[in-house]
Amino acid sequence: QADSLMLLLTFTPAGDQYVVDRRWFDQWKEFVETGDQNSTSFPGQIDNAELFEDLDSYHLKDRLVEDEDFVLVPAEAWHKLLSWYGMVDDQPPLERKVVDLPSTLKVEVYPIEIFLCLHSNMENAVTTKFSRTDSIRESVCSFVCRRGVVNAPVCESAADSVLDCRRNSVEEQDSYRGQPGVCGLTNLGNTCFMNSALQCLSNTPPLTEYFLQNSYVDELNFTNPLGMKGEIAEAYADVIKQMWSGRHYSVVPRVFKTKVGHFASQFLGYQQHDSQELLSFLLDGLHEDLNRVKNKEYIELRDADGRQDQEVAEEAWRNHLRRNDSVIVDTFHGLFKSTLVCPECHKVSVTFDPFCYLSVPLPVSKERVMEVFFVSLDPYAKPVQHRVVVPKAGKVSDLCSALSEMTSVPPTQMVVADVFNHRFYKIYNMGESLSAILDRDDIFVYELSVLEEQPEEQVLLALYLRERSHYRDYGSGGGSYGTSLFGHPLLLNVPHGNTTEPQAEENHIQLLPDHGDPGENSNGSQSQTEPGCSGDANSADDMDPGEQSSGPAGADRSSKPPAEQPHEPTEEENEEDKQEEACSPSPPANEHPAKRRACHVRRKRLFSIQAVNSNGTTERGMGEGGSAKYVKHASMEVPQQHMTVQLQQCIELFTTVETLEEENPWYCPVCKKHQLSTKKLDLWSLPEVLIIHLKRFSYTKFTREKLDSIVEFPLRYTLSSEEPPSRYDLIAVSNHYGGLRDGHYTTYAKNKDNGQWYYFDDSKVTYATEDQIVTNAAYVLFYQRQDKIRKPTLPAPNTGPTSSSQTSSDTASCKDDEDAAELGAASSITMETE
Repeated sequence: QADSLMLLLTFTPAGDQYVVDRRWFDQWKEFVETGDQNSTSFPGQIDNAELFEDLDSYHLKDRLVEDEDFVLVPAEAWHKLLSWYGMVDDQPPLERKVVDLPSTLKVEVYPIEIFLCLHSNMENAVTTKFSRTDSIRESVCSFVCRRGVVNAPVCESAADSVLDCRRNSVEEQDSYRGQPGVCGLTNLGNTCFMNSALQCLSNTPPLTEYFLQNSYVDELNFTNPLGMKGEIAEAYADVIKQMWSGRHYSVVPRVFKTKVGHFASQFLGYQQHDSQELLSFLLDGLHEDLNRVKNKEYIELRDADGRQDQEVAEEAWRNHLRRNDSVIVDTFHGLFKSTLVCPECHKVSVTFDPFCYLSVPLPVSKERVMEVFFVSLDPYAKPVQHRVVVPKAGKVSDLCSALSEMTSVPPTQMVVADVFNHRFYKIYNMGESLSAILDRDDIFVYELSVLEEQPEEQVLLALYLRERSHYRDYGSGGGSYGTSLFGHPLLLNVPHGNTTEPQAEENHIQLLPDHGDPGENSNGSQSQTEPGCSGDANSADDMDPGEQSSGPAGADRSSKPPAEQPHEPTEEENEEDKQEEACSPSPPANEHPAKRRACHVRRKRLFSIQAVNSNGTTERGMGEGGSAKYVKHASMEVPQQHMTVQLQQCIELFTTVETLEEENPWYCPVCKKHQLSTKKLDLWSLPEVLIIHLKRFSYTKFTREKLDSIVEFPLRYTLSSEEPPSRYDLIAVSNHYGGLRDGHYTTYAKNKDNGQWYYFDDSKVTYATEDQIVTNAAYVLFYQRQDKIRKPTLPAPNTGPTSSSQTSSDTASCKDDEDAAELGAASSITMETE
């Protein structure tokens, strides 16, 4: 069955899919590969808790990433998994539809949220989710009718009215008049990266004026084999004209998106991409579509051979223009000076190479901040959350050393573990790399007791905490009590020969609070534990480790009943006796029953022990309890300091001498072989519009990360690579929020006509001020030479709190109350999409 299911998962059909937590799925795959139902990798019930913002609304966290946070499984596979393992608590199955979009099939992980209400009774308002594949009549009407709000005929009439209102709102855009260029772009599905790139280019004055004046029409190159038959240039021109018509508060760039996907397959579909990569493709595509050179001649490059730099640079630029001449070259292209030195013969080679943008590195911190929980041997101490600084390329031992300075516990007495759903997901060795630990992992560091035995003579035992519910599970047969894990597990090391059940129980007791009298808590309250055979450890009063027992809410537990006061045993106590007798050796035949019972009360065990797998159970069913309480160390109160660098530092790092990598050697014409020469880049001539790409995404052989350093870039920037120095003004910034494989792109840009800054977030546009622009999200910077900037033709507007998105939402609604009244009762349902 497992083999057939794995085969089913390999070939994902186009039918409905189900979202499953990746960790659970990975553990399941490991389990089926072993084929042992009692193996340590048994996954337990399906648990998607990590995917939800909270367990009340079961609302998915924003920007979950496929194959990192979750996996998608076909409906048939899901139903098999559900029948075999069940699902934790009352979690809903996350069924998602496959939406057939142009050129791709996309699973709709985040359905559209629609707000439904009756105008006459806002108390009936509700937000619900629908698939893009659902029609208004089939989905909304069905939903409203099921709730008994209106009957079917009225609902269908309302749906038609809503569609009419939507059509009217589109027509009303023709009468909309706004500031040209202050126009949003609709997100077509993970296309914020494209929208951000388009907004930056849209607010690049020389390029936009070139298209608005139709200068591109006479320069379209339909025969360039490196171009795209003019289609990219025409599609881009159409978008720019709409954005600068002043008649739209938002434009849908669907045709442009289709053209981009047609000529660049990496942008097909609706996956998230990089705004800089799209910019690179678009600038190159526009250049080739608008290249004034129809027939490119072959040009053999000459080495400097001791000639003056100025002469060689002018020759290189002339050669570049003989093959590449377009508005993109006029606006964005500059020259590098590249100097190579052979390490063997010291031959110096100087060349001048054109560039369209600068990709500059950020200084990389060699340290990393980690947050971990420290669990001491003191049974009354709650776990303490620490924030420690460790080497980025360090090992687990470095983490323990850093934590040792805060706790005074030797690193040799520490064990590091990843805890997930009250279980040990992984226990790390001291020599393992810290790169294996993700920032989102819950890392616990345990203090171990000091033993005289050598390490090889010690055994590490795991203690899972499992409480028995107050209700019997009659479905499992025999009416036994259900159990569920809670808190965080514990670890202890014991001598190799000291692992019998009584000895292990005594060792475990030392780890738990209130271990004075085996039958009572230290505050004098009677223990509520149940000594059944099915648990591995039941904590007194169902409390979290390290937390004092509080008992039921409102109960007075300040005194305990006399342990040996005669009383009639309750039904529950009789059940306990049966379980106790089933777990304990038979008493002597001549022992009086009353004596046995008194002894039982005095020596009532705190918990029972049973060998279990890594999930803390040998059973398939497993509920989840609450997480353990903890306290914060003073280190958590210190705000994390983001690394701050100057833009000039990035430029200087870009022009630093470096040695070529083995994969990319230079062929020395003197030595007649490839050499790992040194290379230095210098900025020789700078363009009218300088694009600076901040390389926030760092990829090495061992690590991948996004650098969140704050780059302090000036709004007015002077570069002294030329005489006189080049002075630039910032005109646009592409921002990236999020991590490596997810996130969101937005744009800050200055309107060329009124000089006002705006913040573009897909279709939403708001006013911005200069002090908002410099953030750690800045990703691509656009600078324009001051001597090329013309004065704004319009005065800057009053930058109040009103945004164009607010204006647009007003425009998009039905014109006024009179129009709404004409729709009659059938239009009593309103719809808004988030």
